[in-house]
Amino acid sequence: MQVTETLNEGLKRGYTITVTATELEAKVQEKLVEAQPEIEMKGFRKGKVPMAILRKQFGQRLIGDAMQDAIDTAMKDHFDKTGDRPALQPDVKMVGGDTWAEGQDVVVEMTYDKLPPIPDLDASKITLERLIVKAEDSAVDEALANLAATAQSFDDRKKGSKAKDGDQVVIDFKGSVDGDYFEGGTAEDYPLVLGSNSFIPGFEAQLVGAKAGDEVKVDVSFPENYGAAHLAGKAAVFECTIKAVKEPKPAELNDELAKKYGAEDLAALKAQIAERLEAEYKGASRAVLKRSLLDQLDGLVKFDLPVALVEAEAAQIAHQLWHEEHPEDHGHNHDTIEPTDEHKSLAERRVRLGLLLAEIGRKAEVTVTDAEMTQAVLNAARQYPGQERQFFEFVQKNQQMQQQLRAPLFEDKVVDHIVAQATVSDKSVDKDELQKAIDALDEI
Repeated sequence: MQVTETLNEGLKRGYTITVTATELEAKVQEKLVEAQPEIEMKGFRKGKVPMAILRKQFGQRLIGDAMQDAIDTAMKDHFDKTGDRPALQPDVKMVGGDTWAEGQDVVVEMTYDKLPPIPDLDASKITLERLIVKAEDSAVDEALANLAATAQSFDDRKKGSKAKDGDQVVIDFKGSVDGDYFEGGTAEDYPLVLGSNSFIPGFEAQLVGAKAGDEVKVDVSFPENYGAAHLAGKAAVFECTIKAVKEPKPAELNDELAKKYGAEDLAALKAQIAERLEAEYKGASRAVLKRSLLDQLDGLVKFDLPVALVEAEAAQIAHQLWHEEHPEDHGHNHDTIEPTDEHKSLAERRVRLGLLLAEIGRKAEVTVTDAEMTQAVLNAARQYPGQERQFFEFVQKNQQMQQQLRAPLFEDKVVDHIVAQATVSDKSVDKDELQKAIDALDEI
């Protein structure tokens, strides 16, 4: 078996791997000998089928297996010897392809971009500021008021009162398109809060000013992207009967409200709210600190980047942003979406930081534990209520999904490892200053 270098430019590598016909034949013979004891065939005792018959029966299939084994072995030996780590799966092509015939040497061409050598990071050069926010009484009171509003009830307004935004109207309605009532467009005693935007755009606004007993015809158009295709974009008329107009009555801030949310009393609920707010502030503060760290890393360490990896990342960014701008279009050709210079610049940053963090984590022996992975799967499964078991089974069988869940855990642990070695100072700020710092992240 022979491996000959054909390309060595920057991080690009190319090799020709030759497996001689003699070596391939030896591999096939080895597989036949290995399989013979277990093979049963009519007219022969188990394990006693002659080699010539075995070769005739299984030879073609074994040749393919032997080729793959020989090439895989040659590639493994090559990477062990050179220490190269390919940035992406190597591109392997058989020379001659369909023209290869039994008895000939097997020649394949292997090309790849190797991962670059990454210089060590001096984390002591990194200076970070951690924003500390305490849950102020005003913030707790605001959150408590929002809870009370969520738990609000509705009382009948005085007879003849006109409905306002925020009021609840109890209605019967029948919807029609082109004069025909459609399925699902009819309801009785439906409680609708005006201004909640829970109905078709424009529907609720036409009920503002209505009184109990009024008959109102509401003219609306279904959105173009409406879920029911037969109604999407269609003009509709809803015949509504106003049966009651009710005004909102916020829940009282007392121990009874607290118990509805699982707390012993109002004081305990306030403590829970303060704890939740500070956890949210801490998460937001970490996002600001992490961005600052990544920005500094991007400037501190420079090295050559694998072109194929950058191109793949730029294409992914271009596709993602295109879908965000055109969420309704699923039938386009991805090949027509060309990454811009901005996409390529962002891709270079992502690839550089990804490789750097991976190398720091590798050298520091950072690992994601089974318990951490299990918790990540549990958190992700909550997005699929009622289908948690199926999601677990899907993750168990899907290596790519496992990697998607493991990658952010690994990255966060590497970030923690670097932060522990950096110079970090704490700065107390209020929630508004923290929000400004968060908003600034979206502008970068």
